[in-house]
Amino acid sequence: MRRILTFTGPIILLLIEGLLLCAFLAIYDYAPEADASNLENSVAPYLNGKSESVPASYTLYQDVHVMIWIGFGFLMTFLKRYSQSAVGLTFLIGAILVQVALICDGMLHLKLGSPAPLSLGSLLSADVAVATPLISMGAILGKVTYMQLVLMGIVELIMFTANKYVGEHLFMVVDAGDSMFVHVFGAYFGLAISFVLGMKDKPEEHDLEGSSYQSDVFAMIGTVFLWLFWPSFNSAALTGDDQQRAIINTLLSISASCVITFAVSALVSKDKFNMVHVQNSTLAGGVAIGTAAGMMCQPVGALAIGAISGMISVLGYKYLTPIIQKRFHIHDTCGVHNLHGMPGVLAAFFGALMAGLATEASYSYALYEIFPARAPSSEAEIGKMRNYGISPGLNRTAYQQAGYQLLALAVTLAISIVSGLITGILLRTMICGRVTEQQKFDDVVVWELKSEFQHEIGTNRIDNTRFNNHIAMGNIQHVDISNI
Repeated sequence: MRRILTFTGPIILLLIEGLLLCAFLAIYDYAPEADASNLENSVAPYLNGKSESVPASYTLYQDVHVMIWIGFGFLMTFLKRYSQSAVGLTFLIGAILVQVALICDGMLHLKLGSPAPLSLGSLLSADVAVATPLISMGAILGKVTYMQLVLMGIVELIMFTANKYVGEHLFMVVDAGDSMFVHVFGAYFGLAISFVLGMKDKPEEHDLEGSSYQSDVFAMIGTVFLWLFWPSFNSAALTGDDQQRAIINTLLSISASCVITFAVSALVSKDKFNMVHVQNSTLAGGVAIGTAAGMMCQPVGALAIGAISGMISVLGYKYLTPIIQKRFHIHDTCGVHNLHGMPGVLAAFFGALMAGLATEASYSYALYEIFPARAPSSEAEIGKMRNYGISPGLNRTAYQQAGYQLLALAVTLAISIVSGLITGILLRTMICGRVTEQQKFDDVVVWELKSEFQHEIGTNRIDNTRFNNHIAMGNIQHVDISNI
């Protein structure tokens, strides 16, 4: 059976790429700005005295690109025997799912008789979408096959697209950095899958689940890349002053979370820094400010929310993760609940608070650009605002907008958890294979390794790696939870 499944994996990958090719043929064509048959693309640059036409937004797109493939990939290399899988499978899964994300987005922009336009903006949206299943991947890292990850990602992107459509187009909520639609959705989708996988076999400490000195250093590469480029992630979809505020607010928030992480980590770890906390909780501020990144939350507000997120993230790793594993059998390999889940929920509440406090006095007409649903609905009231690009809205009050922000959070949690549970049940079928207890967190199952790194899979492992005491996420520093 194992040989059959090993053989069918590559065949399924080839079939998936073939189906994606057919889907692109049926759905997409170049957007007007990228279409060579559009005469304006040939003459406009010269008429304007310019010879370059690469948009400025490409820089932000590249920043996000680096975050997805280097940031997420290297962040998950902390496992001492699973580093090749962390980087390699992120490479593979990301390359497949960025195409799936484009197809999902293209389906929303199809018009009768005309294909969907493929532009740089489409690529940016796809990169952001891919972050969602990569977050979920962190919850089940080392416990599933690569085909299970592919299946999970395809299903998740379909549900992600539906959820984001409901939030942005039906509820008309604001989530500039996608803290709700990406981070909350990805975290709780992955945790729901982990719950299903742990229903049959209670998660237990595994001898390969710890980190080594070298793997921790490699994981810090991912942390630093993510930390540096997070302002681009939160601001790439915005323009003008909104984009500038998002960059400023994100930098302040993520800086505060970094400082607080080191401080709280030393407090709860006997005056020493814990590498797990530093690798992850330092980034919590980028998640926590995401929803309100483009709002007028003031510098002090950005610093405060970043500080709070760093604190709750460290405390989550120290105390909450072991409880979740013990009581609910939810094994969270990378601790995505502490980096993405809780800070994402905090971001949603902070965004709702800032939406409830937003007034025309503090935003001027930009209030109706950031919150389009709050724009007046009558033509008489909107008349003088048209010169500023304001279109009629739904005439919502500040409190109504805040209510819809919270409603979007509730719907995101519901869809992510329910769809995650169903996906988890699907992953337990043999169609995509399974990883046995002895094969977990081990590169040798997936990769051809050099002879000096080969070791026996089983109870008598040959492990020449010196590792520190950063064992399972659910048992960080051997916290005694027997009486909890």
